Amino acid sequence: MLRRRLGRDEGGDEAPSGAYRMRQRMVAIGDDFWIETGDGERAFQVDGKALRIRKTLVLKSREGEELYKIQERMLRIRDTMEIEGPEGTVATVKKALVSPLRERYNVDLAGGEEWKVQGNLVDHEYEIEGPGGQIASVSKRWFRVRDSYGVEIAPGYDDALVLAVTIVVDQLAHPAR
Repeated sequence: MLRRRLGRDEGGDEAPSGAYRMRQRMVAIGDDFWIETGDGERAFQVDGKALRIRKTLVLKSREGEELYKIQERMLRIRDTMEIEGPEGTVATVKKALVSPLRERYNVDLAGGEEWKVQGNLVDHEYEIEGPGGQIASVSKRWFRVRDSYGVEIAPGYDDALVLAVTIVVDQLAHPAR
């Protein structure tokens, strides 16, 4: 687990370095908000596009450059959202068909790699894992602000893509928003 590797105890609520702060009630379509680093610096902006048939969110850099577009896939048996980059679809996130004990999502990357998202998704306590091990850990315990949770990303991964996956999981796990 990433928290253990950084020397954090299980009960600690200090944000580890390399963590990002996300709002729990993240986005109602049409809302914009900032994703901040653990020390409160603005890192990415999420732009919720209003008046669209499909849920659409755009993840932008601090400078306003569009990094990823997140869109709901319509007319699917399972809840599905796509993450698009400048070159087309980068990842497809869909709810696992059978998950008896824990909620699970599958992330199919364009290059053929698959990530698994599992844990307590509703309460923002879960992990994202790939073939090489843990990619990210999501937890509410790092921030005292009631409606925030943290995302700690392992070195060597595209932070923006991992955060886009986290946004998708939040949208699919909380469909009433």
